[in-house]
Amino acid sequence: MEILPEWMANLDDEDVTFIKNFLLVSGSLKEAAALYGVTYPTVRLRLDRLIQKIRLSEDAAADPYVQLVKRLALNDKLDFDTAKVLITAYRKTLETREGAARPAKPTAKGE
Repeated sequence: MEILPEWMANLDDEDVTFIKNFLLVSGSLKEAAALYGVTYPTVRLRLDRLIQKIRLSEDAAADPYVQLVKRLALNDKLDFDTAKVLITAYRKTLETREGAARPAKPTAKGE
């Protein structure tokens, strides 16, 4: 019986292969770049996106809408600037709703 951590279950086969190859070159970005025939910055970007993907999957308590927007950005379906704008606007809307739902604070006598 195989037990797969939840953070790995959300990864594509390509991501798992990258992790395996990265480990096999002892975490050397330079060697990983040579292995894939790409530049060091390309491997760094791939690793950064993979890290973001893992962090996103570990944040189970995160808002589903925010998770969706982040996932779309990580998968190049939405650019990061647009994702930031959407998330910021969404959070402001939530804050506004929460502020309207709070009861008014009692004021001092005579006010």
